[in-house]
Order: sequence, then structure tokens, then C-alpha cells
Amino acid sequence: MTDAQEQRPVEQMSFEEAIAELERIVERLERGQVPLAESIAIYERGAALKKRCEQLLREAEMRIEKIVLNEEGEPVGTEPLDPDASG
Repeated sequence: MTDAQEQRPVEQMSFEEAIAELERIVERLERGQVPLAESIAIYERGAALKKRCEQLLREAEMRIEKIVLNEEGEPVGTEPLDPDASG
């Protein structure tokens, strides 16, 4: 992980960027060769990255629509996948 990646605000990361960095953090922690102070810092960053990924997934879920078919099976429009999700 480069210094630039560590300094980049999590809130500005795409899902793909956040998940890739989170995977790198997990690999480093699993190896167990990171000093304690650094382990704590990267664990905290990992928690923020996890939260960012969850947020982006929730936003994506709210935007997904399902296709509505009429009695003949022809598409007639769309509606939210989850009618309770409003965004």
C-alpha cells in the first residue's frame, strides 16, 4: 500500500478501490508481521473502508429496478426492486 493510497480519503473512493485496499489490509494483518501500532491504524482504516463499501452497496441496491411485465409477458415499465427503499 502506498502513502498516497493511505492518505486518500475513504469517502472519495469507488467501491472497487475501497475493496481492493481492504483486501490488501486483510492480507497484511493475516501475515501478522505488522507492528502493533501500525496494525491498529490499518485496522481502523479497514473498518472505514468496510463501511464505505457497505454504503456504496446500499446506494446501488436502491437504484436497481426490476422490469414490470404485462399479462402477455411484455415489458411495460420498471419499479424499484424494493418498494420500501426510497432514495
